[in-house]
Amino acid sequence: QAQLVESGGGVVQAGGSLSLSCTVSGRTFSSNVFGWFRQRPGKEREFVAHIIASTGSTSYAGSVKGRFTISRDSLKKMVYLQMNFLKPEDTAVYYCAVRREFTPNNIQSYNLWGQGTQVTVSS
Repeated sequence: QAQLVESGGGVVQAGGSLSLSCTVSGRTFSSNVFGWFRQRPGKEREFVAHIIASTGSTSYAGSVKGRFTISRDSLKKMVYLQMNFLKPEDTAVYYCAVRREFTPNNIQSYNLWGQGTQVTVSS
């Protein structure tokens, strides 16, 4: 059964760093786009970053560009999100998700989600 499992969340002070990991199982790694999303308290789930597994091409939300880096390890079937210079407004539950490559680039195209991991940034 296909599954995504996030890890690496926690509590960090503003300006600090955290690294999230997403373990992919039961699903072919290539031919997919892996995304990180987050849901802040009282807000809708929003896009953070994505990576095309086959090419390594990435895309970021403007609010995290230059601070966050998404990467993947195809052999280990892992996807990572390195978060630097964290701000209190980055506090959210972070989700890993996957969609097939060449599907529309929107949240509705993601058909498998992890359970989420909490990131809390204190001021």
